[in-house]
Amino acid sequence: MAKRSKVAVLRVTPSTVLSDIHRLCELAGMQAALDPSATTILKDNISWHYPFPAANTTPWQLEGTIQALRGSGYRDVTCVQNKTVVTDAFKGEDLNHYKPIFKKYDVPVLFNFKDGDMKWIEYKPKARMRVLDKIFPEGIHVPDYFFGKNIVHLPTTKCHIYTTTTGAMKNAFGGLLSTHRHYTHSWIHETLVDLLAIQKEIHTGLFAIMDGTTAGNGPGPRTMFPVVKNFMLASADQVAIDAVSAKMMGFDPMSLQYISAADEDGLGNGRPENIDIVGDDVSRENWHFSVGKNLMRRLGGDLVWFGPLKRFQKLLFHTPLVHIAVAISEAYHDYYRWGFKDRRVFDQWRQSTEWGRLFDQYVSGPPTFAAPTPVEPQATARA
Repeated sequence: MAKRSKVAVLRVTPSTVLSDIHRLCELAGMQAALDPSATTILKDNISWHYPFPAANTTPWQLEGTIQALRGSGYRDVTCVQNKTVVTDAFKGEDLNHYKPIFKKYDVPVLFNFKDGDMKWIEYKPKARMRVLDKIFPEGIHVPDYFFGKNIVHLPTTKCHIYTTTTGAMKNAFGGLLSTHRHYTHSWIHETLVDLLAIQKEIHTGLFAIMDGTTAGNGPGPRTMFPVVKNFMLASADQVAIDAVSAKMMGFDPMSLQYISAADEDGLGNGRPENIDIVGDDVSRENWHFSVGKNLMRRLGGDLVWFGPLKRFQKLLFHTPLVHIAVAISEAYHDYYRWGFKDRRVFDQWRQSTEWGRLFDQYVSGPPTFAAPTPVEPQATARA
């Protein structure tokens, strides 16, 4: 029988969310998962530099995690940001109100694309690689700064156009792979499994805190329909937290290739029967989310990533021709979607939901919350 995993899930409120996160981390066993003598990296998630609900790490998720770490004796905390061909890390941390939080708690921010912060070095994994050694025959390169440190992933609960759902496992994608990470899209599920195997070798501890206060339905990670759900999850098992999140969204976890493959490789538990849920009962949660298609898939992205045009990938994506796809994506998301559609969705969320109003409170700096409350013993349920 596989060793059981634990995932903490809580219903949270805007007025108590920081104390809720503190309790969530204790229920999920954060202190047992992370080395107290090591530096702890916060890996937030900026799927879109614009502050679209459910796309990015929320400011209360970030602040609550910092408070929980500091309250548990983890004094040496840093944040590592990455960029992608379609997102701007500097714009993202500004528009999502991270900067005042970093300043308040004196958390330094490093960038994996700045040579002054870290170097990309070749790493030869001990674990069997499913695809990364073939995609990058010249060698797998990862940031030298990540070695010998804890990492806490801060994903959100949302769908993803290529992986159906996305969460803790996908959150390692930007941090551990360079700007050439788009080479891996045709093998994205196997890539996420390889990255988790590498993380287990180089980090002193792994933990994830997932925000589902507003969840993302539809063809994410940017083109989504935000739905208020009032949940947060935490676990030391990156596979298990993604499995529980997927099940809450309405998907069979083991039908998702990245979860089933990670379970098969012994990197975590994806089977609900091997996962204990502590905190609140979510056995009846089924949000009936679905992915659908976004612009890039409608324009034939599937044919290039997964279909008969796959043989031409090196011509299309390993040459300057890739800038055409990037320009189309930027024009569609940043100018058309945000300019004419998603900005209005964001404004409506800000004005009509409690989470949106809380987001606005972070404009001038972190608001004042009640102090964390002690954790009481909780019953354990099967996923």
